[in-house]
Amino acid sequence: MQLRSSVTALAAPLALLCPSAGHAQSTCQGQPGPTRLDIDIEGVRASRGLITGSLYPGDRSQFLVKDGAVKVWSVPAVSPTTHMCIWLKWGPGTYAFAVYHDPDSSGVFHHNLFGRFDGFGFSDNPHLMFAAPKYDQVKFEARGPETTLHVRLRYP
Repeated sequence: MQLRSSVTALAAPLALLCPSAGHAQSTCQGQPGPTRLDIDIEGVRASRGLITGSLYPGDRSQFLVKDGAVKVWSVPAVSPTTHMCIWLKWGPGTYAFAVYHDPDSSGVFHHNLFGRFDGFGFSDNPHLMFAAPKYDQVKFEARGPETTLHVRLRYP
């Protein structure tokens, strides 16, 4: 599979999702407000571990960089679709979303050429070849009062 050869190029940016992975939550993250983001993570292979998502602001220079996300949180993995939700205290605007499946709840995005590779995905479900997507490939507009994303996990 061609995507497997892109492991090295994609692994470092996705590993940045891990450091601040939170505890599992069953409700919408944050204080209720006028703008809510609902995210359906599709293609979850197993109902074990965590689904960890990162929400990035409208500044492309912060996308997939350490401490660039405005929010990182985790919920229990539910197959075949896991739901995530967040109140956007930053209001309507342009954002990007990245997610990975952490089946052993280790807080580590596993990636190597000869072993395990955790499932991952991005808003707007870009077609990936040899590198992480560019911000413009995954950005979306959140409009009030509610925006829904459908993100497909990829398991190379």
